[in-house]
Amino acid sequence: MKSITTLKKKIKSKEVTIGSWITIGHSSIAEILSLGGFDWLTIDMEHSAITLAEAQNLIQTIELSRCVPLVRVGSNDPNLIKRVMDAGSHGVIVPQVNSVQEAKNAVNAVKYPPNGNRGVGLARAQGYGLDFEKYKKWNDENSIVIIQIENILGVENLEEIIAVKGVDGFIVGPYDLSASLGVPGEFEHPRYLQAMEKIKTVIEKKDTIAAGFHVVPLEPEMVFDKIKEGYCFLAYSLDSLFIADYARRDLLKIKGDLFSEIDFIKEI
Repeated sequence: MKSITTLKKKIKSKEVTIGSWITIGHSSIAEILSLGGFDWLTIDMEHSAITLAEAQNLIQTIELSRCVPLVRVGSNDPNLIKRVMDAGSHGVIVPQVNSVQEAKNAVNAVKYPPNGNRGVGLARAQGYGLDFEKYKKWNDENSIVIIQIENILGVENLEEIIAVKGVDGFIVGPYDLSASLGVPGEFEHPRYLQAMEKIKTVIEKKDTIAAGFHVVPLEPEMVFDKIKEGYCFLAYSLDSLFIADYARRDLLKIKGDLFSEIDFIKEI
């Protein structure tokens, strides 16, 4: 179950990896995206209706498709983090981390003593009780903790946050970050641009940790731009947007061409 361990190594070496977000709790969605070539997929339990039971099914599907499953938990809750890890997630993305203590709390919830304070359960991750020692070793060496920077407080404390032992990287959530500045979705606003410059300064100064960014629009050029800026842990869009955008785009083209053809025939 835990044979896929290369993501941790890639993150440590700051190799570029591309993942995406799953918000629809159906295994077919997870399988389709896994087979699409993503390095990792994050099951979103913060802004979706996905339940813990559905999350475990998605984790199983992603793993069986030879992709790495992560979970963006709904909050920095040690019980929730413990449960998604017990379900077999290879790591967590923890939202709204704004302080050193909050970063430590996230690490502690993923790691067993002496590296954390996670309680011991015997669930799917531990081979349903048959492989605890094997899993404990895997968890110490390969579990992933990504903290999410999506508030100006997190930006201001970023340098100290990423210095916390056990934090593998961070990922910027642009929408919530802009909202924390009072300008939700205004990515050209001076306050947002200033915050991004602060993050860029930290990336350049502390180049030993993986910096991530969630590129939400279906614009590959934005991914290349972020890589040039020093980001290497890139989330690209999300499942619902892939479906909605392609359906709308192609249908508009079909309808546009169809009605143009009808108008042309009428003129004849």
